[in-house]
Amino acid sequence: MRLFLTLAWRNIWRHRRRTFIVILAIGMGLALMMFYDGFVAGFEQAIYANAVKVLGGNIQVHAEGYKAQASQTPLLPMENDQSVVSAAEAQPQVLAASRRINTGGMASNREGAFPVAIIGIEPSKELPVSLVAQRVTQGRFLADDERDVIYIGQGLASAMDVTIGDRITLVGRAAHNQMRRHTMTVAGIYDVGLREIEKRSVYMSLAEAQYLYGLDGQSTEVAISLEQLGQEPIVMEALGPSLNGYEIGSWETNFPEMEAAINSKSAVMDIFSVIIMVIAGIGILNLLLMAVFERTREIGLLGALGLKPGQITTLFLLEGAMMGVVGLLFGIALGLFFNGLLMQVGLDYSKFASITEYTALICGRIYPTWGVEKLFMRSITVLIIAILAAYYPAREAARHEPAEALHFV
Repeated sequence: MRLFLTLAWRNIWRHRRRTFIVILAIGMGLALMMFYDGFVAGFEQAIYANAVKVLGGNIQVHAEGYKAQASQTPLLPMENDQSVVSAAEAQPQVLAASRRINTGGMASNREGAFPVAIIGIEPSKELPVSLVAQRVTQGRFLADDERDVIYIGQGLASAMDVTIGDRITLVGRAAHNQMRRHTMTVAGIYDVGLREIEKRSVYMSLAEAQYLYGLDGQSTEVAISLEQLGQEPIVMEALGPSLNGYEIGSWETNFPEMEAAINSKSAVMDIFSVIIMVIAGIGILNLLLMAVFERTREIGLLGALGLKPGQITTLFLLEGAMMGVVGLLFGIALGLFFNGLLMQVGLDYSKFASITEYTALICGRIYPTWGVEKLFMRSITVLIIAILAAYYPAREAARHEPAEALHFV
């Protein structure tokens, strides 16, 4: 086998131009896939990470029994919620952990009544990590312990035809399923570009929610925000032993429609990547097939020297595999170079942020990753396609009769 490896290595460099073209085709295909993987990962961080900031953090901790009643937004107070906050804040990946109260209700005025989620928050803790808090377009955000004021989205403000200083009547479900009615002043309006979400959420201070809904000093949820999307399993595993008696869930389980969108997109992109590499493989097939016809006399000589058809096939397959490996290394280096460069400067996507509600969550530039998330799978795909592309030429080479090949002009 060592002899075949030596011969194959020498053969691929005998026709440098052809070899360079094959390596370039393989390398460019892999580098394109690495760039695409890095861009998609950066895109996910720009959109889905911001979506998580709108929907309530990467991880949510609730009292035991919450999941069974989650569709009804139950007011199940958490025991010792401050210990949950302290345990979360001790994790290095955690940016913030804040207490919340979530309940369902109605917002009404002269324009009509609208179903809303009423959310009591700790404004000072939410401000650094919440896109809702940072996207104030009118008025101001909430302050800790502030009473009689609410913070609403542009979608609800438009539907109810209200602005800063107007008053809205809120009817919310309190502890023991009692309904509490209270008229409050609009202190601020936010705009994240997602009208349906904006229309369904009303924010107030945690202190106000505790007073209105009979949860003095308590909360029903701890929302945990992380540095990056994808760190949820690590943090949840670390928190597990210290949070016995609580239910811990991530956005993947609490917002399954978003997880489904990410998975479907990834599946489509995996198919797209294979198509790109197959196109590169067709180019490799063409070049290797030409090499077989050019080397017909050489193949005849190898047969005359005693090489069996199977050995000739092996030699040509090794040539294809070696060009695949060299192309693979070149593609990895090229992909890392371009992704590393783009990680520094980013891609300005702000002009496209208003195209759809989906892209409205993008804040300025997208910064790709190294693009190595699927590198192993991409590399195996490249090698398999390179070997398959070399198989047909190799089989054709082995079928030549030595006597005929030696007389080939």
